[in-house]
Amino acid sequence: MGLYWAFGTVLILLAITAPAALMFGFGGAMAARSNVLPMRWFGKGYIAIVRGVPDIAFFLFFVIALDQGFEWMRHQYLCPDWDQPIRQGNDFVVCQAAKLPLGDAPQWVHEVYGFFTAVLTFAIVFGAFAANVLFGAMNAVPKGQIETAQAYGMTPAQIFRRITVPQMWVYALPGLSNLWMVLIKATPLLFLLGVEDIVYWARELGSSKTPRFTDYPHGDWRLWYFLGLLVFYLSFTKLSEFVLERIMKRLTHGQATLGGAS
Repeated sequence: MGLYWAFGTVLILLAITAPAALMFGFGGAMAARSNVLPMRWFGKGYIAIVRGVPDIAFFLFFVIALDQGFEWMRHQYLCPDWDQPIRQGNDFVVCQAAKLPLGDAPQWVHEVYGFFTAVLTFAIVFGAFAANVLFGAMNAVPKGQIETAQAYGMTPAQIFRRITVPQMWVYALPGLSNLWMVLIKATPLLFLLGVEDIVYWARELGSSKTPRFTDYPHGDWRLWYFLGLLVFYLSFTKLSEFVLERIMKRLTHGQATLGGAS
């Protein structure tokens, strides 16, 4: 049953992470295009730093930093009388009430918290790539339409809402489609974050003997389990290609743009 639940975990991760990453990306792209210099620095810095760090290194480091950041904020609020340093050499020590999750919390709370940190990490990482795609798509909207809207007396907010955003999706969708495929392939990184995903269970159930299960009545079946994962991922990406192609045709209907004159 753990294997079957792991398939659901991957699908839920994708269902939550994709819109969350798109929100981070949209915010990052807007910040990178801002007329306010600190905001523009922040947006471009977010895009450059996250895209420049290897995904594995970011996942291994950021989750620990995120968890400690949450615990530090809870510690400041719940334990104001704490008189010991939080940093004690290589150890990060907070009061018992500030720990996340609490030591006496049920197992499902630990699993939900680990999944939440995984989703947030995925959203921040892939949000930076989405921000870069959306930033380019916003700049690709024809300048003549922007100037026409200005001539009609539209405010910058109206131009952005009525002209830039509706038309940028045509230019953004090819890049976002590739990003969706990369996100699907990146789901095995859940194993690095302590979430029991389908790759973890394929390795556990396919082995003849593991530390968790002392013995199986079969030999090494990992090849068959991983072949099953291969079929799953290839089928999922093929279905994604079909859906994305339909969306692209819908967005480019009647437009002689990236979708072609038809």
